[in-house]
Amino acid sequence: MTMPDAFPCRLHRADVSRRNFLWELGGGLGGMALTTLLAEEAQAAARAANPLAARPPMFSPKAKAVINIFCPGGLSHLDTFDYKPELVKRDGTPFDTTGNVQFFASKPGNCQQSYWPFRQHGECGHWVSDLLPKLAGHVDEMAFIHSMQSKTALHGPAMFMANSGFILPGFPSMGAWVTYGLGSESEDLPAFVVLPDHRGLPPGGPVNWGAGFLPAIHQGTVIETAEGRPPIADLFAAEDHANLVAGEPAGREFLAAVNARHLGPRADNSELAARIAAYELAARLQLSAPEVTNLAGESDLVEQLYQLDHPEIGPFGRQCLLARRLVERGVRFVQIYCGAENTAVKKIRPNWDSHEDVVRDHGYWGPILDGGASALLSDLKAHGLLDSTLVMCQTEFGRQPAAQGKGRDHNAGAFTVWMAGGGTKGGTAYGTSDELGFKAAENPTYCYDLHATALRLLGVDHTKLSVYNNGIQRRLTDVHGHVIEPILA
Repeated sequence: MTMPDAFPCRLHRADVSRRNFLWELGGGLGGMALTTLLAEEAQAAARAANPLAARPPMFSPKAKAVINIFCPGGLSHLDTFDYKPELVKRDGTPFDTTGNVQFFASKPGNCQQSYWPFRQHGECGHWVSDLLPKLAGHVDEMAFIHSMQSKTALHGPAMFMANSGFILPGFPSMGAWVTYGLGSESEDLPAFVVLPDHRGLPPGGPVNWGAGFLPAIHQGTVIETAEGRPPIADLFAAEDHANLVAGEPAGREFLAAVNARHLGPRADNSELAARIAAYELAARLQLSAPEVTNLAGESDLVEQLYQLDHPEIGPFGRQCLLARRLVERGVRFVQIYCGAENTAVKKIRPNWDSHEDVVRDHGYWGPILDGGASALLSDLKAHGLLDSTLVMCQTEFGRQPAAQGKGRDHNAGAFTVWMAGGGTKGGTAYGTSDELGFKAAENPTYCYDLHATALRLLGVDHTKLSVYNNGIQRRLTDVHGHVIEPILA
């Protein structure tokens, strides 16, 4: 068919051979590939210039920040959130009738019901023990996962697994992955902050918040929470150099210019860029860290809510209040430790590791967690932050349903974790342990699934957030993990 001369495209019409068609198609695809390559290079350059710059999520997020409360030592699910009527019925009877069961550090004793009675709470009717009466008032905002498991019953490796997805040390922690993928919304504070217990660091120490093979800028920054101590060690110059304050604007501008000049011909050196960014952040921290840790501006009602004057509950309440202040200022990931490394056991264990006496140790730590965590949920809600902040409360493993004297042994087979806010569905529960709370029974769940769910709420696909390292694409969830859809709003 012949086109009329008046057809508008007549002047541009040309016969198209198969060779020309393939040439033009290849050129078009090449252009698309070049555009993608240039965009990736631009993104890499931007990341090198500011490793902590906020980056867009992969899809619309429900949460902007995470507050992770970690209870090291092994919080007993059987004495807190996982009600077992059958354990009550069998209380005092032999747990192991075969004589073949061996716990982590003991042979099983008789079945031991919870040391605290359980009651139903909220509209959802979830069972919570009397050890945690204030948190019980928040069950309609909480999503419980009762089928958590770990691959080890050793504190250190289990801590590493809960934080990084691997039982070996040296892999990036969840906080490092989150900040690597999303950056920070704060220019003057770290993207990932750790608030340790005032008694000391947890089992495994700083490895729990390390960056592994990710750029070092993504490791957690420890902020001291005890009153009277500087928020960050060695942040300020010694007295004989007190006049050299890097936080002064003129000094910061001069250093920034020198650093930029030095980085220019070395733009592909990510370690150098990360080091410069870390030093510049440290300078800004001389101003921002004292401000965020100064609670003088908080109201009397807030101080009472967190029980800051209480000698035992107050220090953890201060950690929780600081967490709210940090996410309020754009910090992406805050991890709070409720308990420290095991030291010589005197009157009370320094964490939840209740081998000798559950009533003594959990009876001490329960009101601390209950007071601080419940205050945090109430305070976030009052400030309009709970909807955009994912709160997670976890431990490395649970405890056994059989007695170890007056205590309970380690149990990697079952424990409970809860989440609140940030797009979770309150008043829900996922998975179950068996009738005695010994093993996960329905929907066994690992840290991979917890991490995948948290990343989904932050707008990140856990299968696509990866880094090539040592011959393999590494990710937080390794080759595992599924999103726990039933607990999402």
